[in-house]
Amino acid sequence: MNHGTVTVDGYRLAYDEFGSGDSVVVLLHGLLMRRSLHAPLAEQLARHGYRVICLDMLGHGDSDRPADRRLYSIELYGRHVLGALDALGVQRAVIGGTSLGANIALEVAVRAPERVCGLVLDMPVLEDSQTFWAVVIAPLLGVFTVGRPVLRALGVAARRVPRGAYLLDIALDFVRPDPTPVSHTLLGLVYGRKAPPAPDRRAIAAPALVIAHRRDLSHHIADAYDLVGELPNARLIKAKSIVELRARPERLTEEIVRFLAECWAAAGEPVRLRSI
Repeated sequence: MNHGTVTVDGYRLAYDEFGSGDSVVVLLHGLLMRRSLHAPLAEQLARHGYRVICLDMLGHGDSDRPADRRLYSIELYGRHVLGALDALGVQRAVIGGTSLGANIALEVAVRAPERVCGLVLDMPVLEDSQTFWAVVIAPLLGVFTVGRPVLRALGVAARRVPRGAYLLDIALDFVRPDPTPVSHTLLGLVYGRKAPPAPDRRAIAAPALVIAHRRDLSHHIADAYDLVGELPNARLIKAKSIVELRARPERLTEEIVRFLAECWAAAGEPVRLRSI
């Protein structure tokens, strides 16, 4: 694995790179998470012959965190992914993401369809999930504003915990950052557009693998069904739980590897899968 940064629109974006080659997969994290969310999946995909780039979006992980909520939007994030691909010399890629990352992947496919060979959309957040977010976002913003002194103390303690326990790191990454830029990120993303509108989504021709599960109101499975109905070349895989891809990833990883091979074959660049 290689660590690096690229500069897009004057801001520094951090990334990890796994594997090598011309068949590129970009993996994007969820809201208030970081690129390490996808490290185990990226390692597996690299073993199968892919070059995998895990990117920290603006306001997340080790990327810059400007104190301006106008900079945090799905539209800008889509542009930043494309800018990162330009900086890394990548012309085409399969774009994947979880939650917020899935929505960003859709934005990239709308902005630059010629650069997207396929989409891996894990728990997309569309219209049917908005009731949940409307209920929880105000208290969450209150926590990150009124509760800043407590969160700063929790962040100091969390940063002292050594990294290396994957699921624990996912949980602690919610409180490790300073809460002030986090509140700007929330304001910009939650009160802005959540995803490309349905007419734009229907125009996405790239093959798509949609992953969803039934027991999570924040990622309502109805959104996944609607998305599969909208996208002309999509199929749905039902996960057993919100953590299956993180805790017991074998089944879903096998499906993702098979899908990636189909994407690159359709693009005229077949991948010879490695046995692992």
